[in-house]
This record gives sequence, structure tokens and C-alpha cells, in this order.
Amino acid sequence: MSRDLILIAISMFTWGVGEGMFLYFQPIYLQQLGADPVRIGAILGGFGLMMTISHMPAGYLADRLGRRPVMQAAWVLGVLATWIMALAGSLPIFVSGLLLYGVTMFVLSPLYSYVTAARGKLSVGRALTLISAAFNLGVVIGPVLGGYIGEVAGLRQTYFIAGWIFIVSTIVIFLIRPQPVDTPTPEMRGNAWLLNQRAFAYLGIVFLAMFATYLPQPLSPNFLQNQRNLSLSQIGQLYSMSSIGVVVLNLALGQLPARVGFMLGQAAVGLFALLLWQGSGLPWYLIGYFLLGGYKTARSLATAQMQEFVHQAKMGLSYGLTETVSSTAMILSPILAGYLYDLRPTWMYSVGVALVSVSILVNLFYSPAAKAREVGARSPTEPADTRML
Repeated sequence: MSRDLILIAISMFTWGVGEGMFLYFQPIYLQQLGADPVRIGAILGGFGLMMTISHMPAGYLADRLGRRPVMQAAWVLGVLATWIMALAGSLPIFVSGLLLYGVTMFVLSPLYSYVTAARGKLSVGRALTLISAAFNLGVVIGPVLGGYIGEVAGLRQTYFIAGWIFIVSTIVIFLIRPQPVDTPTPEMRGNAWLLNQRAFAYLGIVFLAMFATYLPQPLSPNFLQNQRNLSLSQIGQLYSMSSIGVVVLNLALGQLPARVGFMLGQAAVGLFALLLWQGSGLPWYLIGYFLLGGYKTARSLATAQMQEFVHQAKMGLSYGLTETVSSTAMILSPILAGYLYDLRPTWMYSVGVALVSVSILVNLFYSPAAKAREVGARSPTEPADTRML
């Protein structure tokens, strides 16, 4: 990898350690602050909303102003949001920090654009999954550390420690070099590519996949603590296992065609939901959480396929649109998960398995990205990217 990709990998690894310390325990901490399951689902839905509204503006700014400054702004805001959560003494203040942290997820659009431009000979899918793997290597450590600290000193302390770790990560990201801003040719100007039917169809597939695979996740810590009587340390071990799964599945599925890896990642999450639904012990849950790593792999490969439709000069905006669709799914699925949990906790898993099965079937029989490549193969003299605009 190039110098810049190595620095990004180091910064992502460090951030993964800090984020893993608290992010997966947030439903439990929200419960400790007085929120019931329905309210927790609504708060996490609001978190997804903050992610949704920030992706496209960030992608647009990355295309116009450069990717590095937008990335660096996200790192700084992430540090600020974490310290707000750490210092919060009440649920409303904590939620304000959580929502701000959700806004900082706009980093994905400029980050993916930066990595795509700096990937060298790597494929887009391979480059994105390698960076995701670096982040999740850090998350292997974070949940175990966070679970231990949560039991010994309380979950609030994990936010303070993560805040200091994030400062280190931010220093590293300020060392990456700027990239030139790509100037679109006259025929690429405007947003005509948004009218592309294949792009719209593909975004519908992404929404279904992300909604289905995220549904079983947000209230699983509460389920494991309340219905399966697991300790915070055990839950931390499960999320560390999930991060190991992300690393392994990223490295394995990232070598496959993006569409194939996308479907296999979804299948892995379906098995996760099945194991938590029918499993009856920590070993089964460990296997399930390893397979949960397929969610992040599928999300990276969903984004990677979007580059089939656009020119590099609009890459940030297109990635931002893809992340907006994925984040919209994260708004709605926690709300549904909260209601299902309130009715019967296992329903969020049975419904999740059903929806993942439907999503895989849709992916299996229809792929706009694959059709786009077929069109390119039939017209080798015309650049595929410009035809998608």
C-alpha cells in the first residue's frame, strides 16, 4: 500500500479501538440512563438520521474542495462528540453528543473517495475492504477493553478513554497528503447521472440489503443481557469476535467479484440472526457474531459497486448517495427492532432472517451494476463511466 493508505490504516485502527470501547454498549448505557427499548430504538434511529443527512453534502464538498479537509473535519468533530458523551450527566446531553457523533459518519464518502483514488493497482473493492479490515482490527480490542472497564469502573469511563485515543487517531490523519480535485468535463457537469435508472434500481437493492442486515443488530446487546443473562465482558467478547469476522470476511470476500461478496456478506448476517434466535449458549453466539462481520463487508462492497455508474469527478457525491441510502435503512430498522423487541424479543431475529433471504434473492436475480458492465463490454470504444452520466 502507499504511504497515505498506510497512514489511513493506522488512523482507522486506532479509531476502531476507541469506538469499539463504547459503541456496541450504547444500547445498554442508554438503558442505564433511563431509556426503555422503544425509546432506545428511536434514539438509535435518530443516530441513523444524523448519518443520513450528512453523507451527500460531505461527498459534494469532497468533490469540490478536496477529500482530505473533509476527512479531517470529521475526525475533529468525532473527538468533540465523544467528549460531550463522556461529560454528559443526563440522557438529553448524552443523546446530543451521540447525534453529533452520527453526523461525523459523513467521513465515509470522502474516505472511500480518497482510498479509491489512492488505491494504485488494487481493485476498488479490495482497497475499501482492506481499510475496513484495519479499522476492525482495532475493534477486536475495543469491546473487550470496554466491557472490562464497564464492569470495573462503569460504562461512562469508556467514553473518556476513547476520547484520548481519538485524539491520537486525529493526529495521524492530519499527516496524509492532499489529492488533486478532479475537474469534470463539460458533458459530465450537472447531476444528470442521478436520472440513471440502473443507479436508482441499484440503490433500492442497497436499501433492502442494509435494512434487512441491520434489523437484528441494534438491540442485540440488550437481548443478550436481559434474555440470555450475559455479562458486559461476555458481550464485549462477542463484539471482538464480530470484528475478527469483519477482518476475515473482508480479506476473503474482498477478493471475489463485488456482487458475489455482497450477497455472501448478507448470507453471513442471516446466519447470525438465526444463531442468536435459536442458539442457547456462548459458543453459538460467538459463531454468530463472527458471521455478523459480513454486515460491514457487504456495506463496503455495496459502495464499491456504485463506481460502476459514475465518473471519478463525481465519486464523492455518488458514494455519499450510497451511504445516505444505507443510513436511511439504519434510521428505520432500529425503530422496527425496538417495537419487535417490545412485543417479543426473538421476533427481531425471525423477521431479520426472512428479510435477508428476500434481499439475497433480489440480488441473485437482478443486478444493475452487472448490467452496466455488460453494456460496457458491448461498447469498448466508449468509456463506461461517461455513459452512466
